Amino acid sequence: MKFASRLVQFDAAPGDRLRPTSTPIYQTATFEQEHADRFGDYDYSRSGNPTRTVLEEQMARLEGGTRGFAFASGMAAITAVARTLRTGDEILADSDLYGGTCRLFTRILERSGISARYADAGDLDSFATKITPRTRLIYVESPTNPLLRVIDLRALATLAHANNALLVVDNSLMSPYLQLPLELGADIVLHSATKFLCGHADVTGGVVVVRDQKLAEDIYFLQNAEGNALAPFDCFLLLRGLKTLKLRMDAQQRNALAVAEFLAGDPRVERVFYPGLRSDPGYALQHRQATGAGSVLSFTTTRSAQAAHAVAEQARMFQICVSFGSLHSSISLPGCMSHASVPPEIAISRKLPPELVRISVGIEDAGDLIADLDQALPQSILTPADCGLATQLAEER
Repeated sequence: MKFASRLVQFDAAPGDRLRPTSTPIYQTATFEQEHADRFGDYDYSRSGNPTRTVLEEQMARLEGGTRGFAFASGMAAITAVARTLRTGDEILADSDLYGGTCRLFTRILERSGISARYADAGDLDSFATKITPRTRLIYVESPTNPLLRVIDLRALATLAHANNALLVVDNSLMSPYLQLPLELGADIVLHSATKFLCGHADVTGGVVVVRDQKLAEDIYFLQNAEGNALAPFDCFLLLRGLKTLKLRMDAQQRNALAVAEFLAGDPRVERVFYPGLRSDPGYALQHRQATGAGSVLSFTTTRSAQAAHAVAEQARMFQICVSFGSLHSSISLPGCMSHASVPPEIAISRKLPPELVRISVGIEDAGDLIADLDQALPQSILTPADCGLATQLAEER
């Protein structure tokens, strides 16, 4: 079956004699056992729940993996993958990552003796020189967030495996509809399911899918032992959102390209970061390893960081949100919000433009969205103090 069919054609309730067409919410903590000396298929919802099983198996099918796992958040999913490492191991990550990921790698994992280093994975030769015998995970996003750089995943997988390391790809920006990292050689793919997988901004969740059975066993052990699995009702909502993934992303991509082309032609915009534009340096690679460019893009204003603040504040249809991937359009200033928690030493090296604006394009009318950005761009500027307050709040999160 084609992808659109697979999104809706699956067994919603395996083994249920009533054959419901939607997966039931098994809102129970425990399951009665038939025998006192052995467990049945389910015993305690932390260890396994039928609603979660349907979701996890569907995600494994969509990503082409051996097994999938649903977690309470995207960060919980990333943490579970990182917990497969031991003291003395090292993560080599691309320098353009979500701020929360950097915070976990740099400020939390170091307490366990696991180190993280950052380099430009877009420069494969230089990146290869940063690998050491301690490197166990190579971690990237592609396209990256928020600069939308495209990483050669197939080449990076070859490099990782040649050095006895695993390649982990955060596929949140693409979803399995547009990109399949496991087919490109990655060992682990993960998502903030809060984003495109859900699509309605009403679930916080994370997903991990792996190729290898031994990895699957390790991840399940951690999921069960640490108790960070996604709850049944959230699994139900996520399953419901997944069914419309293709419909949503098709509409959002069309809108995103129209918005990107408008911004690229506007003299008030200095640069647009979006691999769906033919002028983007990642265009050719993106279309070799993915079937689309998604609906998240960034741009810089020609004036200043204060002008970028003004655009975010003056936009009416783009809600100021730290997330992306929902049906509704949103806008944010990554340096002040989603990436404010990047440690200062890393922030300096990554050179995130202070005037960078990130937008997630929704399913609204493209003309309305363009008109909204058009009226927002020339507005008056705000003070630098506004960014300082936003940075403080983001760090407290």
